[in-house]
Amino acid sequence: MPQQTWRTRSERADDIARVHEINADAFPTSEEAELVDALRADPAWIDGLSMVAVDADDRPVGFALLTRCHIDDAPALCLAPCAVATDHQRTGAGSAAIVAALDAAREMGESTVVVLGHPDYYPRFGFRRAVDHGVRLSIEVPEDALMVLGLDGADIPSGLVRYAAPFGI
Repeated sequence: MPQQTWRTRSERADDIARVHEINADAFPTSEEAELVDALRADPAWIDGLSMVAVDADDRPVGFALLTRCHIDDAPALCLAPCAVATDHQRTGAGSAAIVAALDAAREMGESTVVVLGHPDYYPRFGFRRAVDHGVRLSIEVPEDALMVLGLDGADIPSGLVRYAAPFGI
């Protein structure tokens, strides 16, 4: 499937089952799909920061989620999970959902986003190595995999990332 322009929007209540399907389809286990379900019930959930890229029938095919985390005591956002239905991967649906989520967070006045992911993928959105900003996790991960993005030009806080409880780290 070629790259295309995707329409994005916030997840709606009638998208929940489809978002679960997308995450279950995109990953080897249902762990990420269950994580999203758990985050919906967690105080870390922020309405308007669960974004979907939709096909011509308004059916979600791509997904990106930002939830509240902290870097030491400073509020930040965590980008995870991001997923695309396997029959729509490599079409730009995931990138569109991520850009929409980051734009929505920026519009809400959020300042910093953390992602633990592939170091060849997330820099295209402006993410940079967290270690260079003094940001770290309580678990061992490759230095290049933990990245941060400043949304508003303010300094990125340094310290330990504290994820919402459903992440288990």
